[in-house]
Amino acid sequence: MENPNRNPFARKLRGTLIPAVPVPFDRLGRLHREAEERYVRYMAGQPIDGVAVWAHTGRGLYLEEGLADEVLDSWRRGIGPGRLLIAGAGARLGFEEAADPAAREAYIHNALRMAERARRGAADAILVHPPRLFRDLPGRRRWIGEYYQALAGAGLPLIAFYLYQEAGGVSFTFEELGDLFSLPAVAAIKIATLDSVCTFQNVVNFVRKEFPHLAVLTGEDRFLGYSLLSGAAGALIGMGAALPGFHKRLVEACLHGPAEEAIRLTLLADRFAERTFIPPMEGTIRRMLHALFVLGVIPEEAAEDPWHPPIPDREKEAIEVTVGEIVRTEGGP
Repeated sequence: MENPNRNPFARKLRGTLIPAVPVPFDRLGRLHREAEERYVRYMAGQPIDGVAVWAHTGRGLYLEEGLADEVLDSWRRGIGPGRLLIAGAGARLGFEEAADPAAREAYIHNALRMAERARRGAADAILVHPPRLFRDLPGRRRWIGEYYQALAGAGLPLIAFYLYQEAGGVSFTFEELGDLFSLPAVAAIKIATLDSVCTFQNVVNFVRKEFPHLAVLTGEDRFLGYSLLSGAAGALIGMGAALPGFHKRLVEACLHGPAEEAIRLTLLADRFAERTFIPPMEGTIRRMLHALFVLGVIPEEAAEDPWHPPIPDREKEAIEVTVGEIVRTEGGP
């Protein structure tokens, strides 16, 4: 049995709310710098434990390097001391020929380059984007291991990422997870299955039994409260990018009680998730940006995502109603 206290970074992650923050773009696809500054200031005043940049919510695999570095720097300078800055690292699927060893090596090289840029930007840890290139490759276990071993070379703690396949993730086997969790650099796993409670339960139970020194972070927007009640030790989640104070109270209530408060906040969070994390899932980024507009954090012209078309007015109206309900009952900015 592993010593559950052996990993100091894992201990830092327990009990945390770490929002995966989006990037506000204008209608021409440019960074809206005023909105970015306002958003950073807003989050700095919220009871969060850190932020995650360059994750899927922040379009980390699509940002040009200079822009990505600027975004990371704005959060490093803005969130204040004592808070964690986690950066995604991975590679885009520009290398479609997974059978080509040179393409595989290039994919790993680009992921490591991103991790090293995160280290130079003073990130505290890496959230590892799933190695999608290797998902359907015969003998993929070896390549997944090499991918993680390479990213460990950046010298930062790693957070593994179990993401459902429809979102570009990899459904790891327990043998593959065991390989990853045996690496000293791996401190935690984020689980985001969207609608597979069984998968979430199975992975959590595996970690608890075999690797209790790791921290389990939930990315389960659609069953956030339940995931905290059933084994997650903290939340690294896109839904926390708006209304973070509310979501922090939910984390604390689910982990520490009282039970009545946990249930009440869970039901309210579920209503928010039912307005924001719905098909098409790529629209969740625009929906979170729209929630930030409704809260008065960013202007409407900054609630754009260059990689997905606008969301329908009916979705915006549903978000406005639910955000208003939470602000009225729980308080807001």
